[in-house]
Amino acid sequence: MTVWIAIALTALGCYLVKLTGLSIPAAVLERPLVRRLAVLLPVALLAALTALQTFGAGPGELTLDARAVGLGAAAVALLLRAPFLLVIAVAVLVTAGVRWLGG
Repeated sequence: MTVWIAIALTALGCYLVKLTGLSIPAAVLERPLVRRLAVLLPVALLAALTALQTFGAGPGELTLDARAVGLGAAAVALLLRAPFLLVIAVAVLVTAGVRWLGG
């Protein structure tokens, strides 16, 4: 039953966030600082999620495994200006290869 309470509270929270965004005056949204933050926020959130999923093993733990090697390979592919799908393929193949070699 507590799972459904959590789902209901999350749904209500999402609705309230959406309602808050719709009720902000347009003049506030046109400010240069707000525009700049709106552009940078998704990138920062994606970077944080990537770091957490790559290096996080649990609360307060840090791990370096095949995921970190795959992320490094993807970074090299990005530096070489590879297309996005190739970057993803390189990361997947390198990660799988390191896991296969490691056991």
